[in-house]
Amino acid sequence: MDQKLTEPREVGFHGKSAAADKERWTSRALREIKRFLAMFFYIWVIYGLFLLHEAVVLARYDIPFTRWGVGLASALVLAKVMLVMDDFNIARGFAGKPLIFSIAYRSVVYAIVFIAFYTAEETVSGLVRGRALADSIPSIGGGTPQGIALALVIVSLALVPYFGYRAVAEAVGPGRLRALLFASPETRAT
Repeated sequence: MDQKLTEPREVGFHGKSAAADKERWTSRALREIKRFLAMFFYIWVIYGLFLLHEAVVLARYDIPFTRWGVGLASALVLAKVMLVMDDFNIARGFAGKPLIFSIAYRSVVYAIVFIAFYTAEETVSGLVRGRALADSIPSIGGGTPQGIALALVIVSLALVPYFGYRAVAEAVGPGRLRALLFASPETRAT
């Protein structure tokens, strides 16, 4: 009898070997970590620009700005929210339409969710510090409907490059857009 047929082997969840299952899970975990880090880095840069703007505006009135760490923590939270939204395919509108519609739609939906999470985060943070509920709710865009709408437009526009890159990368094929943008001209030609 053939030696391979008589030896017991470890069988994984889908009838594959445990080693194949482990390799598949490791590969998926690495892919998810890369997705999370890309989302985190992009949000951190954008949030950092908003904080820098706030610091510059406050400096004009000699008010010190000390909330630099908030950008890092908020970027971590928002990247996780973004990852979950992607996994559940929350903003799937305009499939089958030109990419620009899908990009704009995703940017607006994610901006609304980001503003909602920012509001919740700031409110909870204020309550934890002992402030009253009314004092804990942040004043987005000055608290006026126009200011809130403007904040939504700004955050939406800040997300367009991210979703644009993803949509175009998916349309042209795996690795092609990255090669076009980051490879040398000699490498791209091959």
